Amino acid sequence: MPEGHTIRRLADRHWKLFGGRLVTAGSPQGRFADGAALISGQVLESTDAYGKHLLHRYTGDRTLHIHLGLYGKFTDGDGAPPPPVGEVRLRLSADEHWLDLRGPAVCELLDPPEVDALIGRLGADPLRDDADPDAAYARIRRSAKPIGALLLDQSIVAGTGLIFVTEALFRAGLPPTTPGRSVSPQAWQEIWTDLRALMRAAVGVGRIDTVHAAHTPEAMGRPPRVDRHGGEVYVYRRTGQPCLVCGAPVRTAPLAGRNSYWCPTCQVTP
Repeated sequence: MPEGHTIRRLADRHWKLFGGRLVTAGSPQGRFADGAALISGQVLESTDAYGKHLLHRYTGDRTLHIHLGLYGKFTDGDGAPPPPVGEVRLRLSADEHWLDLRGPAVCELLDPPEVDALIGRLGADPLRDDADPDAAYARIRRSAKPIGALLLDQSIVAGTGLIFVTEALFRAGLPPTTPGRSVSPQAWQEIWTDLRALMRAAVGVGRIDTVHAAHTPEAMGRPPRVDRHGGEVYVYRRTGQPCLVCGAPVRTAPLAGRNSYWCPTCQVTP
């Protein structure tokens, strides 16, 4: 599932293509025909990202809410839109640009109270300047659940997925199984600051890189990582491979319904 940096990049991309313009909307698949009819002929007034949720705001207090889920994806291009291929839930076009959405988990129109309710359910987004990390920590410090699971809970921290969580915990030296109530205020501040830096960097380059300069392929004389997610990481999906810092084999185990990855030497329970 796309993590928060991808949704932020999409919001920026869609504003570049359609911001301030009157759009034509349709649903070649037919499943969003009524919603598309309501925003067709309206002006896109803003785009935004909250965690893994993408919002388009149109004239008339209509907000298009999209959650890509596991299978959703956008394609876009210049010139006249091509004939629809596959199950296109939503097509937008304006001037010399077009955009298609396929396979989202959610594609719906919300009114202002519904938008407020959606945002109210989400935790602190490290990519947003209005985020409240203290509110997130208040929930973490009261919980006996593993910190890895808590950081994946979108009602606590929004936009973080398995890669950012796994790598931020490695960089903090904490095992993902550490109880939330054992995370000190200082450790939380370091994790939050690191998440903000890692996610902002990912927005800029479009991939997740988490290794320090001393551990890049160039610095270590090792081959670049080959993985469909791209980017250089310490432990994510590196089961059995040597830790880039200490050489111990990276371990994995289920956690909160996902695979968790950590170094048994570099990540020690406080």
